Amino acid sequence: MRLLERVAEHEYGATAKQLARETGLALPTAYHLLRTLVHEGYLRREKGLFFLGGAAERLSSSGAQQKRRSTVVDVLAHWRDEIGAPVYYALYRDGEIEVMCVSDSPGTPAVEEWADFRETGHAHAIGQCLLSQLDEDARRDHLERYPARALTPYTVRDSHSLLKRLKRTRRMAPVVERQEYALGTVCAAIPITVGSTAATMAFSLPAHQADRLLPAARRLQDEVGRHLGSLALSISI
Repeated sequence: MRLLERVAEHEYGATAKQLARETGLALPTAYHLLRTLVHEGYLRREKGLFFLGGAAERLSSSGAQQKRRSTVVDVLAHWRDEIGAPVYYALYRDGEIEVMCVSDSPGTPAVEEWADFRETGHAHAIGQCLLSQLDEDARRDHLERYPARALTPYTVRDSHSLLKRLKRTRRMAPVVERQEYALGTVCAAIPITVGSTAATMAFSLPAHQADRLLPAARRLQDEVGRHLGSLALSISI
């Protein structure tokens, strides 16, 4: 590991003797370890100089990805505690709804995914919010693959009705649904658009707390506006 760290510090490569000296290793030991690291793909050797290899670069990329994920987890946990509700972070990517992260607690449990979130975007605030950010062709494509169907007595009845509702949705306005996905649960989602990626932050509440929905949504939207930089960096987790 010390050899890898030293190689990473030398943009234009380093010799075995130089690396042995910097790490305090005996030269034969350094040679043996360097050959092993080259064989395993963590280093590459060119004209007597050692550089980071593909395996080390993939390791670095994974670490950066974990750091971004950790940032989102921390931010969601903070908002979960602030509004006293489970918080969800989702993206629309490659034609699919993807719930990337959920932060809940024993006292504020997340909604049970009894019907696949990807296939029931018409029925929950997460899906409706993401679909509202797409153009009409993309919405129709999604609903052709996942047609609207009744999950509860309150669910929108068909894709045509949903498209009309989405068309009326004001840009960047919170999206609210009441017991459309699960009886006894209400949900709000706020849109987040970074570049061409549609994303959303959402939370759910028991139906008897429905009066908290809009005030909490506005509060969350204000908070997200202040922390959008952190989320933008983490949009691809």
